[in-house]
Amino acid sequence: MKKIILSACIAFFCVSSYAQKEGGFRVGLDLGVVPTNGGGGALFSLEPKYNIKDNMNVGLRIGIAAIVRDINDSGATTSAKVAANGSYVATYDYYFNGAGKSFVPYIGAGAGYYSIANVELDDTNNSNDVNVDATGKMGGLVRGGFEWGKFRMGLEYNLVPESNLQDINGNNQGTVANSYLGIHLGFYVGGGKWGK
Repeated sequence: MKKIILSACIAFFCVSSYAQKEGGFRVGLDLGVVPTNGGGGALFSLEPKYNIKDNMNVGLRIGIAAIVRDINDSGATTSAKVAANGSYVATYDYYFNGAGKSFVPYIGAGAGYYSIANVELDDTNNSNDVNVDATGKMGGLVRGGFEWGKFRMGLEYNLVPESNLQDINGNNQGTVANSYLGIHLGFYVGGGKWGK
């Protein structure tokens, strides 16, 4: 039964119309993973877009990502860095489309605002240190991937400046990286069919 429902959903999205038309409006929804050194994370984004040409669109990606990095659990001690961020990024995508094609590669870029919260936990030497940072930063992204029918898959690299961690007394405890790679899969609605 699950296979029948999944097949019906795929057929609905692929048959209804595939990709974009100049002047069309579309909304994408993406879910993904964030691979990291010694950890991992998840991301979610919603992106309304306007098709300025048959093979170009501009949009606003509204996203969230939760990431755990540098997990070290030796049994006696544990340390990790946890980050959560929300982003509002203006985007531009260029599609390498051909007439009547349902498989279309794309590349894109964007710039915008990232609200970031970082926490570093470290109980080595029985110190139970907790270092925090909560700031907003301007950043950007580069991305690429493909669309097939109404489905979309891609890679994106979010370029966000480092944050300065502080302990509970306000003392500087070093920096933490905020940039991350995301691998996402999603779909979109609207936009019309591919042009010429």
